[in-house]
Formats: sequence, C-alpha cells, structure tokens
Amino acid sequence: MRQVESLSHTRWECKDPIVFIPKYRRKRLFGQIRQELGEVFHRLVRQKESLIEEGHVMADHVHMMISIPPKYAVSQVVGFIKGKSVIHIACTYLGRKRNYVGHHFWARGYFTSTVGRDEQVIREYIRHQEAEDPRIDRLQLM
Repeated sequence: MRQVESLSHTRWECKDPIVFIPKYRRKRLFGQIRQELGEVFHRLVRQKESLIEEGHVMADHVHMMISIPPKYAVSQVVGFIKGKSVIHIACTYLGRKRNYVGHHFWARGYFTSTVGRDEQVIREYIRHQEAEDPRIDRLQLM
C-alpha cells in the first residue's frame, strides 16, 4: 500500500480523495456514459503523470483517490479532468463536432482532502459507496 514515488530530486507520496458532481447534481452519469468515463478519467490522469488509486462513478457524483506528483496542483489536475472529459462527452454522446462551449456539464467546484493515516478508510468508503447511498436514503425516510 505505502509506495513512495520519486522524481529526479523529490520523493513523494501525495494521495488526494476528490469528489465532483454534474451541474445541479443531476443524475446524468448512467449507462454507457458511466462505463466509459472510468477509462476516460484514467487516460486523462495519466497525461498529468498521476494515477487513480481508487474510483467510483455514481449517477450524480464521482469519487476518486488520485496520486498526484507535487509538481502539479490538485486544482490543475481536477480542472484538466473535468474540462477534457466534458469535451469527450459532448463529442461522443451529444454529436458535437466542436468544443462544448457555453454549456456546463460539471459543477464549478470539487471536494478534496489530504490522505494521511486514514487512507484505508477512504479506500473502503469509495469501494462501497454505491451500496452505502441507498442505505442512507432509507434511513432518512424513516
């Protein structure tokens, strides 16, 4: 689990859990889009020399734990992922041949935190998110 990465003059272990949502938290991530986004996210993250350690795409949000080198800001990587993935969605599913200008798929913000000793707890949470959401919804109805 604890793998220390290295650059030419740096040894690092930076893992950040990241959560972002579609605009207005609409349930847009389903079916073929949901299946394909995982591969798209992995490809985009590799372009920033990063790695998705854990990830899960829900109908209304995305959870990921990304290992990001210290030479990149978290905001830079998340912005890149969100921007390029929406271009892919527009071209593939909306039949757009040009960039997805003037429309917003993802909401503006995102959540991130620094992983320390709680890495295993966060990994488990991401893995079991899909089973946990309906259980919490049922509890709120009572």
